[in-house]
Amino acid sequence: MSSQKERTEERRTTTQDLIDKLLAERQEVLVLFCSVAGLEPYRRSESLDKLLQTFCQVLIDYTAFGHFEVFGRISSGNERRSGVVRVAEEIYPDFVLASETAVAFNDKYDLSDHALELDHLPEDLSRLGEELAVRVELEDQLLASMLAR
Repeated sequence: MSSQKERTEERRTTTQDLIDKLLAERQEVLVLFCSVAGLEPYRRSESLDKLLQTFCQVLIDYTAFGHFEVFGRISSGNERRSGVVRVAEEIYPDFVLASETAVAFNDKYDLSDHALELDHLPEDLSRLGEELAVRVELEDQLLASMLAR
């Protein structure tokens, strides 16, 4: 096999691994989101605290992976396909807004450094859910461009 063909196959494998990991993290976030949202009415309990803590950690991992792994790969020049770069540039501003909402949710509901207040959890989950839906749509656009041959 030629070295050019080997490099192409290696890049395709790297891209597919990146996509697979992102989709797995996305699925975990969405499952946990539904679990948290399904607990309404919200009352402080050990199980809610634990679920929120787990959700916040997975949410931040997912958010960071999108930024530092997926967009990081593109912005560092490791993505050569102009179509992928173009889509990434188009969606990035809205992607950042969705990520900022996730970080704000984590800052408010992560129990590691403050007391948990549940007064606005339904509204905050609603807003987060809307932004996660936007992020999923944006990711799907980017992933489609990455999978195009």
